[in-house]
Amino acid sequence: MQAAASEPIGLLAGWGRLPLVVARQVRQTGQPLVCVGLKYEASAELASLADRFYWAGVARFSRIIRCFQREGVHRLLLAGKVHKANYLHRPWRLLSLLPDWRTIRCFYRSRRQDNRDDALTWTVVEEFAREGIIVESALDLCPGLLISAGLLTRRPLNAREEADVKFGWELAKEMGRLDVGQSVAVKDRSVLAVEAAEGTDRCILRAGELCRSGSFVVVKVAKPNQDMRFDVPTVGPLTIESMRQARGRVLAVEAGKTILLDREETVAAADRAGISIIAVSP
Repeated sequence: MQAAASEPIGLLAGWGRLPLVVARQVRQTGQPLVCVGLKYEASAELASLADRFYWAGVARFSRIIRCFQREGVHRLLLAGKVHKANYLHRPWRLLSLLPDWRTIRCFYRSRRQDNRDDALTWTVVEEFAREGIIVESALDLCPGLLISAGLLTRRPLNAREEADVKFGWELAKEMGRLDVGQSVAVKDRSVLAVEAAEGTDRCILRAGELCRSGSFVVVKVAKPNQDMRFDVPTVGPLTIESMRQARGRVLAVEAGKTILLDREETVAAADRAGISIIAVSP
């Protein structure tokens, strides 16, 4: 990211710890941070990390753009999850979303054929671009969040687990290509669960319900044409806690394209639970 020291950086924040990590990193650069937190998703802690902070509904595009324009933001970072199922699949969803006219017009104009994650996010990115607000990758500021190849934990994989990682990798890549999800859970080269709208943690817990013997493998990868500005695969302490509860044994992720939050805490928790974390190159 190339920006003058005085030029504010915008952050559109969703759920999870990633927006907090990104906000702290922006503060370290000395650049002003303008944050818009999505209601019912973002952490209130962001208000103490930003120079200017606003709340906005997920379907209130006019307010979101107006907040950034008012503060002179031209470069924007996206961080955090938006729980799509909470909005698209609720009864009376228009009443719960209360979309403004700009949001309605934006999605009508885009005429997307589906509501998969990339299609929805690209609609948002294009709308910002029309107003001169360019979405950039938060990883330009935080390259150290990406996992390098190798075993992160103490326990090595056995031959069965290595075979399951290889088997799960191809499946997860295909699910990513279809923009369905990024994770699969497998055991003995049999699929237990595939991530969709529920997210990785609930996918893992579902695998544990279906595999009472535990010791299964979770593979999480980037999409084949992953846009590193948004929806980058992310794991952290909550992922390991889900693995522990479900009695999973191995978490395999894609090296160089997966974000690891709270690295020391995550690895320590995995070691305590006897879980292996391995970052694999294609």
